[in-house]
Amino acid sequence: MSKSDFISGIVSGALVGAVFALLYAPDSGKNTRDRLSYKLTEYYDELNDLIEQLKDEKEILVSEAKDKGDKVVLDAKEKAEGLIAEAEQLLESIETAKEESAKKKG
Repeated sequence: MSKSDFISGIVSGALVGAVFALLYAPDSGKNTRDRLSYKLTEYYDELNDLIEQLKDEKEILVSEAKDKGDKVVLDAKEKAEGLIAEAEQLLESIETAKEESAKKKG
């Protein structure tokens, strides 16, 4: 279940609960409206808390993804530098072998 499904479930549950509370309320209209107002405020606060949690989790996930991406780039750079160093050593070895071969012939 995704987080958006969870949040929509909470909101729809709150709305259904509010409708049933209005339909079956034994209290006076004023008391029912006050209770409904209190509950809606409570649900609104809970929804805002959930939204803040989701924002915080998003920031954490983005930060972790950035860190992992930076690590991959750094690892790739280190490997590339190692390959370049090996290639340079190989080229030097080839040049040295050419020079030694030319000295033997000459």
